[in-house]
Amino acid sequence: MRLLVLGTVAYDTVKTPFGRREQALGGSATYCALAASYFTEVAILGVVGEDFNDSDRELLIRHKVDLSGLSTIAGGRCFHWQGEYGFDLNTAVTLRTDLNVLESFDPIVPEHLREVPYVFLANMDPEIQIKTLDQLTGPKVVAADTMNYWIEQKRGGLLDLLARVHILVINEAEVRQLTGDYNLLRAGHRILSYGPKMLIVKRGEYGVLKITDDSVFAAPAYPLESVFDPTGAGDSFAGGFIGHLAGNGNLQPEALRQAIIMGSVMASYNVEDFSTARLASLSRQEIDERYRGFRRLTEFGDL
Repeated sequence: MRLLVLGTVAYDTVKTPFGRREQALGGSATYCALAASYFTEVAILGVVGEDFNDSDRELLIRHKVDLSGLSTIAGGRCFHWQGEYGFDLNTAVTLRTDLNVLESFDPIVPEHLREVPYVFLANMDPEIQIKTLDQLTGPKVVAADTMNYWIEQKRGGLLDLLARVHILVINEAEVRQLTGDYNLLRAGHRILSYGPKMLIVKRGEYGVLKITDDSVFAAPAYPLESVFDPTGAGDSFAGGFIGHLAGNGNLQPEALRQAIIMGSVMASYNVEDFSTARLASLSRQEIDERYRGFRRLTEFGDL
């Protein structure tokens, strides 16, 4: 196994200007693992309730996602999120959050997954993220996500986590909240002083910004005529990014840039349909063609 993803496997109720879905498969680990499965072997560490459908489990298995770390709580129900998007699809309004089985989630990493070299800690309580890290044996790359709630409510634990991760993947509002600095470049370098070697800033329809101590890389979002549901786009980006890195094992600057573009490819496909429908039905040919499309999008000649 090359990649371990800690996160949620959930059911979402989502409304956008283009439709509504009830109890659709979602969750950070679901989106991340499906995106990563096109590039590497991936396993999920998480928890579900007895309401987790056999068909959804089979979907993950068909994508060769290892579910040995996905525990089922007897009598419990899966994490549920309900949200709504207006025509500004960058912002979701949360209408309801039911933690359900997450309230008592205690991550136990199966023995055969403890030496996995690549790890993605999706948005979750930093105490759970740290507890997962404590069970791992010297991972090569640890990437993590977080959100405004943990920045506000568990800042101390989050800073303890950041001292132990290599890559932080968050959105621009979270960058500003974490540092108190509006300028993304200045704020990014401040976050690097907390411990990570790299910051990746998700900017929605404006693309992605990568910041390290000695370089900056900006990539656009892929222009799309049809965007139906942005739920899971950030986690799909993370899956494409870390999955591509895990698949080729190359951490050189050029490979990191390629992985960022591949993450952007997966996010761009994810938003073309509700839930995991588009992400789950991709071909490698489609992925490679859109990667080439990104190259054409950003090419320009010398003066």
